[in-house]
Amino acid sequence: MSLDWGALSEGELATLSIAGRQAAFAEIMRRHKQPIFRIARASVGNTDEALDLVQDTFVAAYQALPRYDGERSMRAWLSTIAINKCRDWGRKRTVRRFLTFAAPIGPEAEAVADQRVGLDDATGDQQELHRVSRVIAGLPTALKECLVLRTIEGLSQTETAAVLSISEKAVETRLHRARSTLLERLGGR
Repeated sequence: MSLDWGALSEGELATLSIAGRQAAFAEIMRRHKQPIFRIARASVGNTDEALDLVQDTFVAAYQALPRYDGERSMRAWLSTIAINKCRDWGRKRTVRRFLTFAAPIGPEAEAVADQRVGLDDATGDQQELHRVSRVIAGLPTALKECLVLRTIEGLSQTETAAVLSISEKAVETRLHRARSTLLERLGGR
């Protein structure tokens, strides 16, 4: 007899994953990979880096499954892990930038890929999507995380507050500031 993985609760999937059932963790990943990708993409502004962060998030989640509280939302728990991975990435990136400016530029600099949008992608909606993504990625971390979790991922104010370890009022304030800043940087559109 085969289990219907889609019918199981997230707590049950976590328990089965801990017991070694790889298909249970695969179901957790299937359910949550898109929201986690959107969080990472909005946080770092780079698709390739976001994919790496999604992978890092699920590796960390798998290792931390014994600490998962089955009463808590799996999505909120994974979002917390993803946000922490994005914060780590940002700190590492800052250090790398500092070291890059401190080191002399050598022939390896020519091998760096061009990060601009290709001509075939630079049309209408696609161009605007990239522009908005860059602006969101450029927001201060506190505002960006709140905006992504609340607006893009649709977490409740309570869940967002729990993920970010802040009060619900702080979520409301940060969300308002994020939206205002975003509107300002996009030219009022």
